[in-house]
Formats: sequence, C-alpha cells, structure tokens
Amino acid sequence: MPASNKRIVLASRPAGWVSEANFRLEEAPVPEPKDGEVLVKNLWLSLDPYMRGRMNDVKSYAAKQEIDQVMVGQTAGEVLVSKNEKYKKGEHVLASFGWQQYGLSDGKGLTKVDATRVPLSAYLGVLGMPGVTAWVGLLDLCQPKAGETVVVSAASGAVGSVVGQIAKLKGCRAVGIAGGKKKCAYVVDELGFDACVDYKAGRLNDDLKAAAPSGIDCYFENVGGEVLDAVLRRMNPFSRIAVCGLISQYNATDPYGVKSFQSVLVNRIKVQGFIVSDRMELWPRALADLSSWVASGKLKYRETVAEGLENAPKAFIGLLKGENLGKQLVKLA
Repeated sequence: MPASNKRIVLASRPAGWVSEANFRLEEAPVPEPKDGEVLVKNLWLSLDPYMRGRMNDVKSYAAKQEIDQVMVGQTAGEVLVSKNEKYKKGEHVLASFGWQQYGLSDGKGLTKVDATRVPLSAYLGVLGMPGVTAWVGLLDLCQPKAGETVVVSAASGAVGSVVGQIAKLKGCRAVGIAGGKKKCAYVVDELGFDACVDYKAGRLNDDLKAAAPSGIDCYFENVGGEVLDAVLRRMNPFSRIAVCGLISQYNATDPYGVKSFQSVLVNRIKVQGFIVSDRMELWPRALADLSSWVASGKLKYRETVAEGLENAPKAFIGLLKGENLGKQLVKLA
C-alpha cells in the first residue's frame, strides 16, 4: 500500500478571478479497502470550466464545492486493490474522485474502460463528458441540417473542437470562434472547420459576417458576453442556440449585459440551456458515434497536459484564461 495520498482541497472561495491561494495541497493516509470496496490509483485528472461555478456559494444545478474538501473532478485510473468481485486489479476505470492521487469506492460510480483501444486519457475528453456534451448539444438540441451554418465559440477547446467536426460530418458549414491566430489555425487546418474568427483581433462583428455570409442557423454557446452579442446579430429566422457554458462570465465581478437579446424575438430563436448529465439516456448513442469517428480518423482531438497534482491549480486558472488547446488534463502518474 502507498504511504500517503496527496490531494488538493478548496481553501477559500474566490472573489472574482481564481488564484492559486484558493487551493491547498494536503497529504492524508491512503484509505484501506474493506470488503466490497475498490482502491483506485488515479492516473489522469480532468479539469473543466464547470468547476469554477462549484467554487461559489450560490444555488446552482449541482452542489457547491465545500471548503476544506477535495476539489470535485473526474478521474481515470487503475484498480490497485479490489475486494469487490466486479473489479479486478489492473483494470482501468473512470470515477469522480476529484483532485487526489487515490480514491476509494464501493463500486458505485465506477465505469470500466478499455485502454487498449484508445489512450486512457481520451475517456476524459473526446470519448467522455466533453465529447458527449458536444454530441448532445449539437445533434439533440440544435439539430442542424445539411447545408446550414453552425457556429461554435471556444472552438479549440475540448467541447467546441468536437462540435465543429460533428457539424462537418453532418454536411454543415462549420465556423469557429477562438482567441488568437494559433487557435484559429488549429481549428481550420487540423480540425477542418470552414472558417474561424479570432475574437482577439478586434473585428468580431465584421469577421463573423464574412465567415457566415448566409447568417447562422445553429450556435453552440460556450463563452457568452460580447461573443454572444455578436452572434445574436447574425442569427437567422428560426435558428437554434444550445447554451453549454458562459466561461467569459465565470470570474466576472461586473457581469456583461447582453445587448442584442431582441434578436431572440425578432428571429424566433429557440434557446436551450443544458447540462449533459440530464440526458444520460443519450450517452450510449453518443459514445457509439464518437468511438466510431475516432477509430476511423474522422474525429481528431488534442490534449494539453500538466504534469503532477501540485500543478492542477495553475493549469485550471490557465484553462479559465483560454491557455489550453483541446482538453486540459493533469497527469498524476
């Protein structure tokens, strides 16, 4: 048995931007599995924007992150010790053990995955929650038709990058919005989007008009703020918006007020916010499609990896600032 379990807890709630001082690295004894329990060594930790909302003490769709408790998060790891007949030593599992090196479970909440087919880390990204989020938001909510224009913000991220590629597979024009020339080049040259608008270039409205000359039929929202305003000005009649995230507002002390909301009425836009865990019945279909597309090379993905649990806070702050390309992960071992 390992001697100790390193873990990161929430030390204080952020006021505005998150800082590394809001976290604390601790060491605790590694729990001893009892009959029916499984001890897992976490190999990968997923960092996701939703974690910022959990850090606030406000009513939301999920429970808040408690002070002095291990930060919430999904992990992928290897069974180290099993006293549960359903799991064997050496098997790979997904769990929600959070920001720590080891996790103990009675077997509930664990999902076995095959790390011989694809890298284990992919099950936290393109073949996990981010990939399913893209599938559900685009195909179930937006329901794009061949020939329509699909726009997605945060297009180089874990979710947005999948949204645009699925749009192309369905015969749509895919337009991304991302921050910086490097990200836009990745979105167009590697992922195959038709166009990408660099919102940092200072020509958001004009560049979006040029990239979507026939207007926008489907918008997958990850950002909010000024980007949402610009998109609303280009939406077509009877268009659809799937609201997945509003990352530009998560650390804002003075939230941005949307100025173009009248477009929702004028263009009879259908706007739907969603949380992917509400649609668990769609996960098998989504994962079947995503797995097939990855295996055939039709769906590409990229990972940004931080080394070591102690670097998770810095990597998380970088994620909120848009410094990652593709899925942000922490390699724990």
